Amino acid sequence: MLIPILIGLYILIALAMVVSLLLNGVRPSKTLAWLLAIFTIPVAGVLLYILFGRNRRKSKMFSLKNEFGPLRQTEGIQCEPKLSINKQKIISLITKTAKCPVTCHNELELLKDGQHTFERIFHALEEAQDHIHLQYYIFEDGLLADRLLDVFERKVAENVTVRLLYDGIGSYSLSKKYLKKLKEIGVETAQFLPFKFGRFLASLNYRNHRKIIIIDNQIGFTGGINISDKYLKGDPALGKWHDTHLKIEGEAVDFLNRLFVTDWFLASEKKVDVSTFKIHKTLERDTSLQIVPSGPDDDFDVMEQVYFSIINSAEKYLYIVNPYIIPNHAILQALMTAALSGVDVRILMSTSTDIKLVDWCVRAYFESYLKAGIKFYLYSDGFLHSKVMLCDDEIASIGTANLDNRSLQQNYEAQVFVYDSPLCQQMKSDFIKDCERSLLLDDYEAHKNRPWIKKLIEGFAKLLSPLL
Repeated sequence: MLIPILIGLYILIALAMVVSLLLNGVRPSKTLAWLLAIFTIPVAGVLLYILFGRNRRKSKMFSLKNEFGPLRQTEGIQCEPKLSINKQKIISLITKTAKCPVTCHNELELLKDGQHTFERIFHALEEAQDHIHLQYYIFEDGLLADRLLDVFERKVAENVTVRLLYDGIGSYSLSKKYLKKLKEIGVETAQFLPFKFGRFLASLNYRNHRKIIIIDNQIGFTGGINISDKYLKGDPALGKWHDTHLKIEGEAVDFLNRLFVTDWFLASEKKVDVSTFKIHKTLERDTSLQIVPSGPDDDFDVMEQVYFSIINSAEKYLYIVNPYIIPNHAILQALMTAALSGVDVRILMSTSTDIKLVDWCVRAYFESYLKAGIKFYLYSDGFLHSKVMLCDDEIASIGTANLDNRSLQQNYEAQVFVYDSPLCQQMKSDFIKDCERSLLLDDYEAHKNRPWIKKLIEGFAKLLSPLL
């Protein structure tokens, strides 16, 4: 008696998911794939769809923007960076989709690797007078965490409000002992989408990948660097971790802070009084930039659209540093089209990644890159974790978003798009130096004739690319 009931219940659930797919499916090929999985893989197909297949952009389960948006009214924030005509459309795209206008009264400092970055971060934290906001995908116990604890204790004693937001999966190793110490000294903490019964399946695949620090709404830090001692000590398997971060001073910090406050409310259901936030404008240098948040509850695939537009706008060169380049069809075609059109397209990444399955999947696309004339450089002196895109000495992108399905459609990300020729040229020079120390892959025929077993492994990994 029980078995027929369970079979009937399963059929009802499967049919409900079919209706959901037909109503909310965006890509026909993806919809068909999920339909096949549901009907050909009993139970597992349904569970996989619940975990990875549902369209958050339609359901908007996590959307709080209408109630507590991260961006304030933008009166008085008007400027026009000096960009070529085909780059101006990118500013319009970001303004419409990410609701973030260009801010010009900013000063930036490019930070490379952990030692340099954390020196700047700790110096800024010591100067805090009102509040410190931290948001990290990975926050691990260790020397850095202990040093932060000491700073927090001093600052709380000085009546500085300290809030820490960490991701439920990325920071899974953060000890209860450390969290208890934070609570004891008066630090407010919140966990983004923790594992909870009834919410586990709904939230497992949607993580907060942002790395943000804001001090007094005046100084902000963001980029690819997490709170982990591997940025100081290196990794036994991969060696030294290399990354890129930004220190931002000026009016753009307010947008970064509003982003934190929105995520804080989502995780803790506590509102922060933003009426006291003062916008600070730099006087010495005016650097134009836009901060682009993206997530599964956006109306559009914001990060994918911006990356796609930058690639298509390239006329001279497009240089990319990224550890996880697993492009969807649109991004892959854009990269290949740019290279075939005569644009100097170069991709720099580490010889190997920290996840073997991802490494195989990344390599599955090498043949397509080489066939189109894209130059691929493999860096062996440690692990490159930077997420950087440079285009025509006009646009530099630094942040948290990888070029894979997870970053473009599933994770909460934050990317800074800077419109500053000197910074672009500085980063281009660094990129070229790193390429000179890397192995160049440009022989399509040699790569095409690699052993069949490698092709088989890469092909299998590629099948899983929508989930990686």
